[in-house]
Amino acid sequence: MTIIKQQDVINSVANALQFISYYHPLDFIQAMDKAYQREENPAAKDAIAQILINSRMCAEGKRPICQDTGIVNVFVKIGMDVSFASELTLQDMIDAGVRKAYSDPSNPLRASIVSDPAGLRTNTKDNTPCVVHVEMVRGDKVDITVAAKGGGSENKSKMVMLNPSDSIADWVEKTVPEMGAGWCPPGILGIGIGGTVEKAALMAKESLMDPVDIFELQEKSRKSSDNLTTDEKLRLEIMQRVNALGIGAQGLGGLTTVLDIKIKSCPTHAACKPVVMIPNCAATRHLHFVLDGSGEAVFNPPSLNDWPKITREVGENVRRVNLNKLTKDDIASWKCGDTLLLSGKILTGRDAAHKRIYELVTSGEGLPEGLDFNGRFIYYVGPVDAVRDEVVGPAGPTTATRMDKFTDFMLNDMGLLGMIGKSERGQKTVDSIAKHNSAYLMAVGGAAYLVAKAIKKSRVIAFADLGMEAIYEFEVEDMPVTVAVDSEGNNVHAQGPAIWKVKIADMGSKLS
Repeated sequence: MTIIKQQDVINSVANALQFISYYHPLDFIQAMDKAYQREENPAAKDAIAQILINSRMCAEGKRPICQDTGIVNVFVKIGMDVSFASELTLQDMIDAGVRKAYSDPSNPLRASIVSDPAGLRTNTKDNTPCVVHVEMVRGDKVDITVAAKGGGSENKSKMVMLNPSDSIADWVEKTVPEMGAGWCPPGILGIGIGGTVEKAALMAKESLMDPVDIFELQEKSRKSSDNLTTDEKLRLEIMQRVNALGIGAQGLGGLTTVLDIKIKSCPTHAACKPVVMIPNCAATRHLHFVLDGSGEAVFNPPSLNDWPKITREVGENVRRVNLNKLTKDDIASWKCGDTLLLSGKILTGRDAAHKRIYELVTSGEGLPEGLDFNGRFIYYVGPVDAVRDEVVGPAGPTTATRMDKFTDFMLNDMGLLGMIGKSERGQKTVDSIAKHNSAYLMAVGGAAYLVAKAIKKSRVIAFADLGMEAIYEFEVEDMPVTVAVDSEGNNVHAQGPAIWKVKIADMGSKLS
């Protein structure tokens, strides 16, 4: 009988979560580098470059890859010959590890978990409770996989109950474009097939913990497809069909939308075909370890030599923009797809802040003193707390579509000049942007630490009680963004994928 000590579980979980907050899995980095080397769309190539540069910076500085440090998912396989020396339940031990990791003063991680999800949505302040899945297996060890799952990619999860004769690949090809770019492609799609609907969802999530091995599978298929399983054949088919959509990095259009397709399946009822698809984003974070009773798990840091050495250069077509002197005439000169470097003052705000702004104004109470959006840009962000000499912690964009319901109000009633966020906007919002001669600028999701380095000053100016959702004023210098929607309503997230879908079809066998 193996005895596992309470503190070994707590420390191992805490150390693993710190580790994955700043170290990408190397197989993911290698797959991203391959995508970078083959990408032909300059905008998508630059987005991947930012993600890879950000990853290396985080590995060097031991700071979070993404400002969204995720909801913690833990998969635990307990050997039948294991006993825990603990006064706590397994859930409580793992939550204690999460609490310790997320409050580490050397690298504090953003607390994103809210209780009472259908009501007050109150932040629990320590990112607990986490989600724990337990399986009893043969043996005398405890096998644990921890993952930090960002909300942007989790929000794009899809479920369907297909008829037994329906094509899974057809459903995936139809569904991925409907997901938009809020899941921060290029990433990985995990697919669970069979069982019951909740079993399919669990398999889809767990499949994302597996290493990137699609390249080995492609090589195996080239040598002989006779020995491929049904799931392996389906992985290859879906990989080809999804990348042929031309969605590309950050939805800008390009050759690589997915880096791998993972599938887990199990038997199901003869009348059923449950399928769940869950994406992993450019902040893929997971780690596996085993406790055997000899002490806490030890994690060896990877060599920085394993990261590709990629640099970005400011090209001739890049415009520098002074936000403090910006006019609508200036905005009218921007074209969809332009790259800008922003300097000056911007405000921030996410879901909770927008909701409160709307309620204060429509109730007649008005905004707090000193809060004025007239002629300003707003950045959809909830940053990580700063440490050491940082002005602000990692501060990448959040999914902009969540603010769509407030956009017309902010542009029309608040005098907002424009917005900065992640991924696409809905058509009504695009129409509102054009009506108000505004613009929507896209920052790269998955480059949070890189973006934070462009922030030179930061202060909270309203709603401090909202924590990471408070309204800040940032002073930025050369913050890189892409014009996603220009003042005429031209939309890069509609145009880019459409163009590259045609290009990829023309390239045909050259890409295989």
